Amino acid sequence: MAGETPHRLLTERVRRPLLIGGLILVVLAAAWGLLSVTKPGWFLRVVYPLSHATAIRAAAQKNALDPALVAAIIYQESRFRDSVSSHQGAVGLMQVLPSTAQDIARKTGGTTFVASDLVDARVNILYGCYYLRQLLDHYHGSVTMAVAAYNAGQSNVDAWLTTTGGKLTPRAIPFSETRDYVTRVLALRKLYRRAYGARLGPAPGG
Repeated sequence: MAGETPHRLLTERVRRPLLIGGLILVVLAAAWGLLSVTKPGWFLRVVYPLSHATAIRAAAQKNALDPALVAAIIYQESRFRDSVSSHQGAVGLMQVLPSTAQDIARKTGGTTFVASDLVDARVNILYGCYYLRQLLDHYHGSVTMAVAAYNAGQSNVDAWLTTTGGKLTPRAIPFSETRDYVTRVLALRKLYRRAYGARLGPAPGG
């Protein structure tokens, strides 16, 4: 730039990469779960998105769930991408398996349900919340066990419980993927509660 001194030009050339590098570090820290819930709410909202808050709030209320827990599972499962699917065939925001959804449809009278409905955010969240409620009831309200089963399957968690005296902490989960999943979701629940408490609404009894 005309009129700029060599020293100023050098300073700008150094400062810009440092700023960009700092932003990249923040994003990477968020991705690896290094950002603390003690960060201000506005900062958490920049890093952790929220969409479909109305659908989350309605489905959570219908199934007596904490909306922040639902948001945490959605973030962990899909990063709030509506049309994402897994190699195992799970679909949508809460990564619901079509076979699970078909079973839920039969139990709830959803006679018009077809698997392609799972790409609809409202339907996906409603079915995912119903399934999560089933797991919580099965494990007598244990969020750790229910979230572990959401990731690894109920049969695996039931088998683990036979060797742990009927109790399961995140550290006692033998699958590293599920152990990390549960730890992450529990942390994200706190983050979403802090960042979006007013939009999500209170937990049951809160």
